[in-house]
Amino acid sequence: MTNITSHLTNRWTKANGYREVLGIALPLILSTGSWSLQLFIDRMFLTWYGAETIAAAMPAGIVNFTLISFFMGITSYVNTFVAQYYGAGRLSRIGPSLWQGIYTGIAGGIIIMLFIPLADPLFAYAGHGTTIAALETLYFKTLCYGAAPVLITTAMSSFYTGLGKTWPVMWIAFTATAINIVFDYLLIFGKMGFPEWGIYGAAVATNLSALGSMIIYSILLSQRKHNRYSLRNWYPDPGLLRRLLWYGGPGGMQFFLEVAGFSVFIIIAGSIGATELAATNIAFSINTLSFMPVYGLSIAVATMVGQNLGNNNIIGAEQSVKSGLHIALIYMTIIVILFMFLPGLFIENFTRNSSSETMNTIRGMGVIMLRFIAIYSFFDTLNILYGSAIKGAGDTRFVMFTTLILSMLILVLAPILFIKSLNHGIYTAWILITAYVVLLGIIFYFRYKGGKWKTIRVIEHSVIDE
Repeated sequence: MTNITSHLTNRWTKANGYREVLGIALPLILSTGSWSLQLFIDRMFLTWYGAETIAAAMPAGIVNFTLISFFMGITSYVNTFVAQYYGAGRLSRIGPSLWQGIYTGIAGGIIIMLFIPLADPLFAYAGHGTTIAALETLYFKTLCYGAAPVLITTAMSSFYTGLGKTWPVMWIAFTATAINIVFDYLLIFGKMGFPEWGIYGAAVATNLSALGSMIIYSILLSQRKHNRYSLRNWYPDPGLLRRLLWYGGPGGMQFFLEVAGFSVFIIIAGSIGATELAATNIAFSINTLSFMPVYGLSIAVATMVGQNLGNNNIIGAEQSVKSGLHIALIYMTIIVILFMFLPGLFIENFTRNSSSETMNTIRGMGVIMLRFIAIYSFFDTLNILYGSAIKGAGDTRFVMFTTLILSMLILVLAPILFIKSLNHGIYTAWILITAYVVLLGIIFYFRYKGGKWKTIRVIEHSVIDE
């Protein structure tokens, strides 16, 4: 017992130990947790508004996020560039890295708006029914207008996370969540003199939240104390932009492929029936409470890996990953116990305002789905932590190709075979999701242990003295 206590104390205080990881990660865990809360309440309000609105929100929302995800993967990769430049002491390259991410976000927002005319045929083809398709189309189109602020905000937040200065990220996330929740309530239900816009109001609230975040980040970044990072070097840097796209592009494509796979999965699952779709939407909404805090922790781990590699400290990078994994597993153990043995604690928040037979069926399905999530959650921890660690080093192509193969086989082709062709039910779909997450976790674990990531650097090899 004494040896265990001594080991834990040493792990807490040593460089890249629990205290250092949590110092960076805690604000990110809280900020991603606030995003989970925002999504949770958003979905809960829509469920209270009507079963059709929650059935429409998840497919439309995830299709929109699929389009955003590619550019978000690139703009968020600003974190790795900032972290490695910071670790190498090359501060003058940090500001230009941020600006290339901002330009990518602006371009991405313009491209995403070009998909607005495709919304009507896309959701009509999904086969979710005329009413739900109309709601999906409205929700999707409205969210597309807010894509640019989301992407620009992602680049700006990556500046702070790459430096390891994560408290501003947390406070802005809290503010954005408050904006979203307040306007959700006002615009979905038409309270305090505001119009009752239902699902359209939820989308408008989301856009206002993103716009508010972008404005706050812009104000903070204009402070004089950031001049040391050359933030006034706003001009396009073709060489730096090419490297951001070279390393961040596969990361963006991996993110896109994974989200696209889930989008196809949800659309196919929705073709089974509106009840199954609503239950799946609720289960995935609750799932964010488990993986989003771990995702926040993974950003901290990726930052520390990048900073250590920038300083050629391989051992420090490994220690930061190990410390992050231990913290994540402790949190996930608690979540798994709750999902497995107290699923009603989460489901009831969505279904308590209705006692209809349909909602009772949704409630029963949701309980079973949460137990599927409990089964794969530990592997999801490996997937998120080890995947972020190797991406934080620059090993993005392996992650991309792995995601491509598994998402196509398990999230797209297998559901088409078993659900569309063989008429299997919703639980077969959830078995496939579980298999996907388990395999990703195992593969990324072995890739990390293989050690190729230790030799990769995303920044230039030449040394520039500050």
